[in-house]
Amino acid sequence: MTHERQPKKVILFPTCLVDLMFPDAARAAERVLGRAGCNVDFRAQAVCCGQPAWNSGHVEAARRVARGTLEALRGAEPIVTCSGSCTTMIQHYWPELFEDTPLESAARDVAARVREFSSFVAELISLLPELRSARVVTYHDSCHMLRGLGIKDAPRDLLGAIDGLELREMEGSERCCGFGGTFSIRYPELSCAMADEKVDDAASTGATTVVASDIGCLMHICGRADARGVALEGRYIAEILEGSMEEGVP
Repeated sequence: MTHERQPKKVILFPTCLVDLMFPDAARAAERVLGRAGCNVDFRAQAVCCGQPAWNSGHVEAARRVARGTLEALRGAEPIVTCSGSCTTMIQHYWPELFEDTPLESAARDVAARVREFSSFVAELISLLPELRSARVVTYHDSCHMLRGLGIKDAPRDLLGAIDGLELREMEGSERCCGFGGTFSIRYPELSCAMADEKVDDAASTGATTVVASDIGCLMHICGRADARGVALEGRYIAEILEGSMEEGVP
């Protein structure tokens, strides 16, 4: 990759799930962006994109939740998120969510500026220090990342840039893991069955780590792996990059 265009400043939007349950993923994303020459800004008032309420049909509730985040993300800088799912919500559905409201123009502006982490960093990979790792990993394509944003190559490009890392593609990498936010609550048996299939596919590669760009997927896959006693570690892609920079062979 030869893209070396980099913004002076970016806003990192970790998302609510990362912020509350997997803060190490956000710290890793911040460090990777910093090593790529970005000045990273956090907006404390940017909490949730409103997707859970939106997906459940509660439009007014989604608008109330998303409004504070929208206000916090105003500006001119690129907005980098730690979630393909939340990026999809902001890019594709915020303009509809705020249509015919005083915030419609601002929502469209934010939607145009938001970027998913791996696709953004893939354009800056040449600016990172040498990346080395002895990990054997497999990669899960999250639904919104792949189908909503059309992003498939960028995370694999990043993993491929790590010297010594072995990526073993699993069968059915593009199949849903069964999380789906509130889907896993409404249909727990089906959700677990889908996750079990994903665990089996990942484990069959012989990889010790499953990597993804959506924390919800990792939480679901690794939760089922733990419940079944399957040795499968989950890592957000920024954590793999950070470890490859810091330790050489994590």
